[in-house]
Amino acid sequence: MSHVILGLLLISPMSLYDLVKAFEAGVSLFYSASSGSIKRALDNLLRQGLIEVASVDPGARGRKVYRVTEAGHQEFRAWMTGEPAGQDLETVALPRLYFLGLLEPDERAPVLHRITARIEADLARLTGLSEHLDGRDIPEGLRDVARHQFATLDYGIATHRFALDWFRRHAERQEDAGPGEAEPAPRPEPD
Repeated sequence: MSHVILGLLLISPMSLYDLVKAFEAGVSLFYSASSGSIKRALDNLLRQGLIEVASVDPGARGRKVYRVTEAGHQEFRAWMTGEPAGQDLETVALPRLYFLGLLEPDERAPVLHRITARIEADLARLTGLSEHLDGRDIPEGLRDVARHQFATLDYGIATHRFALDWFRRHAERQEDAGPGEAEPAPRPEPD
């Protein structure tokens, strides 16, 4: 969550309230957080020197507006350009995609390629598990349970195949746009 907050603050300095609203308005599509967890992450980022208080509104509430420090900017960039690590593919890939426009144009394709490589590795692991389980003798009393467990594995394989195809196409569009050119964002087709 800290890197998501850094990304949001790089777009614009914000208060805790503004950050909660930013999560609700867009980030919640791939990452959910309570106002308490956002506050704890802000306090941690402050302690680490990755953000600072840009201003405090006068008055009883003293609303604080936060901004990213140079150290925070470097941390965010290192996270964006580093290897995507973590268990859940969506929380690994989608925040990087969401903030990709904060990187220089020549830094974007390598990020997309690292995400694609991660998806390929995860897909290979799931496919290998499916092949390993294929043809296993399932005890009679567990066949109905196993059928749904295999369906869950099939779903995981299908979503990874979709993600791989989508990220490959997006990477191609990014490369076709060329440096400094605006790439049109893909829009969902209406039903």
